Amino acid sequence: MVAGEASGDVLAGLLLDGLRARWPALVAEGIGGPRMAERGFQAWWPHDKLAVRGYVEVLGHFREILGIRNQLTERLMKDKPDAFIGVDAPDFNLDLEVKLRAAGVKTVHFVSPSIWAWRGKRVEKIKKAADLVLCIFPFEPEIYAKHGVNAVYVGHPIASEIPVEPPRAEARARIAALAESQPEAAADVQLMTAFLAASTRGIAR
Repeated sequence: MVAGEASGDVLAGLLLDGLRARWPALVAEGIGGPRMAERGFQAWWPHDKLAVRGYVEVLGHFREILGIRNQLTERLMKDKPDAFIGVDAPDFNLDLEVKLRAAGVKTVHFVSPSIWAWRGKRVEKIKKAADLVLCIFPFEPEIYAKHGVNAVYVGHPIASEIPVEPPRAEARARIAALAESQPEAAADVQLMTAFLAASTRGIAR
């Protein structure tokens, strides 16, 4: 498996839960993060090595990322897995999947690239790369079917982790408790601030 950034690590971790429920003796290795490690995943490289965005950041890490992909490809070719799952990170994973599939390894791409929004021609590369695409949006398999790509809708794993109705009263009670213990940190609990985690260092900046 390869998950290339924090969001992929979360998704891959939830996917591993499902895979282990069906195959308890599953061995999973490759590139991943702490969420995957919690599920027994053996990371050969940490996922944040691939967490770059934008031309400047990519160029600054190009040699290192290319070196990692070459080493990973060589390792997987030498000791072929039963299946390879690329989690998102299409710019890294699709080329790797093409090579592995050509060598007889079953390949799965989890989280379809947004071919319906931009760079639609990528579907031809995906067709060469993946034996199966796991889609998180229900309309995506139909698009792939028109191009002869095997794709199924599996839903978004995080949907089962997030309540339909957010526990606002509970959240406000926790903030009020913080205000009482640290009045300088929360002078007015009526002001709500949302902290949205970024997938990469570049986005955070």
